[in-house]
Amino acid sequence: MNAKGKLGEECAANFLEAKGYSIVARNFRIRSAEIDIIAKVDNVIVFVEVKARSNIRHGLPSEAVTLRKQKKIIEAASIFLQDFPDYACRFDVMEVYLTGERVKEVNHIENAFEVS
Repeated sequence: MNAKGKLGEECAANFLEAKGYSIVARNFRIRSAEIDIIAKVDNVIVFVEVKARSNIRHGLPSEAVTLRKQKKIIEAASIFLQDFPDYACRFDVMEVYLTGERVKEVNHIENAFEVS
């Protein structure tokens, strides 16, 4: 992972904790997919994909979470949820906008996508 991605994930985790979420796991990986952050709030497990960008020349960060990427996240989430059968879940995307090595803005998109 590059420095921008690492900074983005750190910022996203701090942002979630400040909103009362507890971080359950980071960089949860199965053979073909990775989930950046897994958090818990109330009785909900939240799977978070973090996208950090310094500009939007190539589109919004959330637009990089393609249908293919969503399917991979859902696949990894289903494996993770085997240990949490009584929890609801949702899929969020966090856009982290950077200026150099400083965070300019964080956009937390709750329920960014669903299992179809």
